[in-house]
Amino acid sequence: MISLRLVSIGLVLLATLLVTLGVLVPGPVSGREEHGVKFFRATLQGIEEVPSTSTQASGRFRVEISEDGSSMTYTLNYSSLEGEIRQAHIHFAQKGVNGAIVVFLCQTAINPDPTGHAPTCPQSGTVTGTLTAANMTALAVAQGIAPGEFAELVRAMRAGVTYANVHSAGTGVPANFAGGEIRGQIGEHGNDD
Repeated sequence: MISLRLVSIGLVLLATLLVTLGVLVPGPVSGREEHGVKFFRATLQGIEEVPSTSTQASGRFRVEISEDGSSMTYTLNYSSLEGEIRQAHIHFAQKGVNGAIVVFLCQTAINPDPTGHAPTCPQSGTVTGTLTAANMTALAVAQGIAPGEFAELVRAMRAGVTYANVHSAGTGVPANFAGGEIRGQIGEHGNDD
C-alpha cells in the first residue's frame, strides 16, 4: 500500500512541475500585455464634465500603448460642438474631479500646444496622433507629473485616473464650457476593435 504521505509528496512534486512548465499559470489575456492593459477607450459627453454641461456634442477616444510603454497612438472623434473648438487634452484626475493637462490631443491657433507637437483640431471630425515624452506639458507638475515623465502618464492611465476632454468656446455670456464641453474617463478596453 502506498502511504498517504507519499501520495501527498507526489502531488506537491506534480504541481511544482506543472507550475514550472507554465501549465497552471494562465497566459496573457487577449488585448493585454505583460506590463498591463494595452488598449483604452473613453466616451465623451457633457454630463461627464465637472460641473456637467448640457450639450448635444459627443465624442469617442481610443488609445493604444506601445509594448515598451514609450508611446501611445490615439484616435479622437467628436461632433456637434456648440462652441468653436479650442483644444483637446488628456488630463490627470479621477472621475468627477478636474485635473491638470498632461498632453494635448489637438490644438488651435487660439490655444496652441506649448510643446508644438499636437495636430490641429477640426471643428468636427477625427484627430489621430502619437504621444511620447516630448508631448508632455509642464501643466501637471503640481500633481507630480513633470514633462518627460511618460511612464507616469502610462501608470495614471492604467490606474483609471486620466480623462479626455474637448474644449470649446461656448456661446453664453460669460462664455459657457470654460472647463470643456465634453469629457470621458479613460478606461481599459480588452482589444483594439
